[in-house]
Amino acid sequence: MPGHNYQLIEIAGSSTSSYDDAIRGAIAEASTRHEHLDWWEVKEMRGHIKDGAIAHYQVVLKIGFRLE
Repeated sequence: MPGHNYQLIEIAGSSTSSYDDAIRGAIAEASTRHEHLDWWEVKEMRGHIKDGAIAHYQVVLKIGFRLE
C-alpha cells in the first residue's frame, strides 16, 4: 500500500487579537477552498506596532492537504 501524497500551499492569516486567531482564521479560510487538510506549520510570525502596542498579528502558514 503506497503512502500519502500531499500538496502544499502557503497562506497568510492576520488578526487584531492574537497569533492563535490569525492561525485559526487562515486554516478556516483554506478549508473552504481545499479538501483533506492534514497539517500546518508556522513559517513566519510578525506584527504591527502602533503607539507602542501590538496592533496586528500576522502569520504565514504552510498547509498540507492529502491528494486523493
